[in-house]
Amino acid sequence: MHPIESKKLWEQLSELINADEPEQINAFLNSINPADTALAVSRLNSAEQSRLLTLLRPEEAAEVIEDISDTQAADLIEELPPEQAAAILEELDSDHIADLLGELDQDDANAIIEQMDPEEAEEARQFLTYAADTAGGLMLSEYLDFRGDQRVQDVLDDLQENREDYAYYDVQYLYVTDDENRLRGVLRMRDLLFPKRTEKLSNLMISSPHKVSVDASLEDLRNFFEEHALFGVPVVNDDEKLLGIVLPEAVEEANQKQSTQQFLGLSGIIGGEEFRSMPLLARSGRRLSWLSLNIVLNIIAASVIALYQDTLSAAIALAVFLPMVSDMSGCSGNQAVAVSMRELSLGLVRPTELLRVLGKEASVGVINGLALGVLLGAVAYLWKGSPFLGLVVGGALAVNTIVAVSLGGAIPLLLKRAKLDPALVSSPLLTTVTDMCGFFFVLSFAALVLDKL
Repeated sequence: MHPIESKKLWEQLSELINADEPEQINAFLNSINPADTALAVSRLNSAEQSRLLTLLRPEEAAEVIEDISDTQAADLIEELPPEQAAAILEELDSDHIADLLGELDQDDANAIIEQMDPEEAEEARQFLTYAADTAGGLMLSEYLDFRGDQRVQDVLDDLQENREDYAYYDVQYLYVTDDENRLRGVLRMRDLLFPKRTEKLSNLMISSPHKVSVDASLEDLRNFFEEHALFGVPVVNDDEKLLGIVLPEAVEEANQKQSTQQFLGLSGIIGGEEFRSMPLLARSGRRLSWLSLNIVLNIIAASVIALYQDTLSAAIALAVFLPMVSDMSGCSGNQAVAVSMRELSLGLVRPTELLRVLGKEASVGVINGLALGVLLGAVAYLWKGSPFLGLVVGGALAVNTIVAVSLGGAIPLLLKRAKLDPALVSSPLLTTVTDMCGFFFVLSFAALVLDKL
């Protein structure tokens, strides 16, 4: 075995970079799968990462960029001179260019765009005007379109003449447009195989094809591809002009990215994806931004206990049940949050249906609250032999569960109406409220029967 083969992937790659061996670097990267490429690149230090992209040809560097996450790729791109970054981006698909430029600071993105080919630069600027989770932000501008009066032979000649350029396109359909680039029809590739070579495209095309607006949301696109088993859908503006195509895999990738962002938000990672290869202060800042807010929320919850410290001192057994009441209610509330989030994502509930959701969740809250309250109250009674202690903690849990479940169902709808991210805010907000209410119910109920505890 060659000595280098016994080393870890990133160690092998590091040696090749430090030896200035671009051909061997490219051969090495081509010999491993994309996941291994992402791993190896992430373990390099920042100087080696920049040197890697500098040593490779733009088309080779673009392949590396495609194998790593957009967040990591943007970090690497912004360290390069604008002209070198532009050369690499020009080798990527249009939607990937837009994704990477969208990750950069506006000044860095503009500096790179200025170095791009004028036609591609104009296209990149246009892409940046679309929201990332819309058809405009997800579409590809690489598609094939022809005029209706062209013949089958014309199309076949064009495909043959430009075969090297078209080899990188995702060609499942051909689009028929007029002189103003308005969409008139669509052709499947098979539609070119059997007709006469002299047949006009207007006689073969599917008229009035499925299409989506450039402003169509990610949810709209997801619903479209669930309903229509197509390999892609054309994107048009208000004037019916063809702008690009959206592929189902782009929608699936955007869904996964959205789910990742929601998971990170619920986990308290603010500002996007975090990788351990990122700078220490950047990683710390993404976590502290949430943890600092969480301190404030916990102080608010703890202030309720301070108001009833005399009650707590007189019946110290209550301290055992305080966290149980707040935690169990919080769990019940988060179940309601999850259902509302899911129904919002599927379009099964609208933000305006607040009363309906409150009614549905309150019903569940009453049943589950009473069941949990009886269980916890029985535990308290068996432990201390005090029926009043059982009534206090059981009653507090029952009432707090009703509150938590009702709010858990409603908060995501309220946040959606306020144009805030429900995935990011719902859970921490609900946790704070259930803590405060749980402490309040336990201690206020206890204060009413303090002499009997």
